[in-house]
Amino acid sequence: QVSLAEYGGGLVQPGGSLRLSCTSSGPTDVRHAMGWFRQAPGEERELVAAISGSGGSTSLGDFVKGRFTISRDNAKNTVSLQMNSLKPEDTAVYYCAATERIIANRGDEYGYWGQGTQVTVSS
Repeated sequence: QVSLAEYGGGLVQPGGSLRLSCTSSGPTDVRHAMGWFRQAPGEERELVAAISGSGGSTSLGDFVKGRFTISRDNAKNTVSLQMNSLKPEDTAVYYCAATERIIANRGDEYGYWGQGTQVTVSS
């Protein structure tokens, strides 16, 4: 059973930065894709960013391009999300997810999920 744990959420002022990290444990495979999703109250879950197993291919939600970067360190079983120029509308619970697929952009393609970490952007 794959287990995912997110770190790095918190409160940040508009325009600030946060770095989220997710560490996986269990029968992980470095070929498998990982992703970050978010869900705000009353909203549907949406893709923030996804990265292929090799790290050579990434996908970003339209609302984050130019502000967020996803990366992974397969030696440490870690995927990170660097978030810059944060806006109040980025406030949400952010979830790390893993899949046995090589690349995946939809939530229903992911079978493993972390418990989520709250990101609040407010002055």
